Amino acid sequence: MEYSLFIIALVIAVVDWVTVAKDWHTVEYVTKPAVMVALLLWLGLNGGFSGQLAWFAVGLAFSLTGDVFLMLPRDLFIPGLISFLLAHLAYIAGFLAWPPPLNLAALTLLVLVILATSQLYRRVAAGLAASGKASLKAPVLIYSVVISLMLLSALFTLLRPTWLVGPALLASLGALLFFLSDAILAWNKFVAPIRFGRVMNMASYHLGQMLLVLGAALHYLHH
Repeated sequence: MEYSLFIIALVIAVVDWVTVAKDWHTVEYVTKPAVMVALLLWLGLNGGFSGQLAWFAVGLAFSLTGDVFLMLPRDLFIPGLISFLLAHLAYIAGFLAWPPPLNLAALTLLVLVILATSQLYRRVAAGLAASGKASLKAPVLIYSVVISLMLLSALFTLLRPTWLVGPALLASLGALLFFLSDAILAWNKFVAPIRFGRVMNMASYHLGQMLLVLGAALHYLHH
């Protein structure tokens, strides 16, 4: 597997974190979408536009669209939310294997994800109501359910005998970081400001996307 574009994506991501920290918005207009573009090119270069990996290419493409919506000066939160919701659905399709694992470990993961998501949504919904944005509660709830399913679909790779431990760990950690990035974004936007919240949001988001797609690529390109 060829990794030069993957490394380039990581370098651009680090530059983007600096631009976010320094509030260099003009530079961020270039670096933020460039990370997803580099990841898409890397995936395509390694044959990832076919089979199950095609779903991850679709997920990256919708993530790129969401990045553009959320960085523009206009309030395009809902189009951004829809774009990332579609990205998560694509990742779910990419990870999907039927039937899901039915054992104590799978049940434990399910309960933990439900508890984390419900607690987070409860606080975000209260923040939305307090700021006069109660109309966003329903779309945020739908998004919360979908990203939870994405996280579970990645975590379940740890329980599937067809997945090697390395790729499953990478994909699971990536999905967890992606989930964390959205939690930071929602908390920072609707509950209370987090110190260095935007930088933490972008760092966890980029690392999450990179590890998630890397884990999937290592699995599907060697099967």
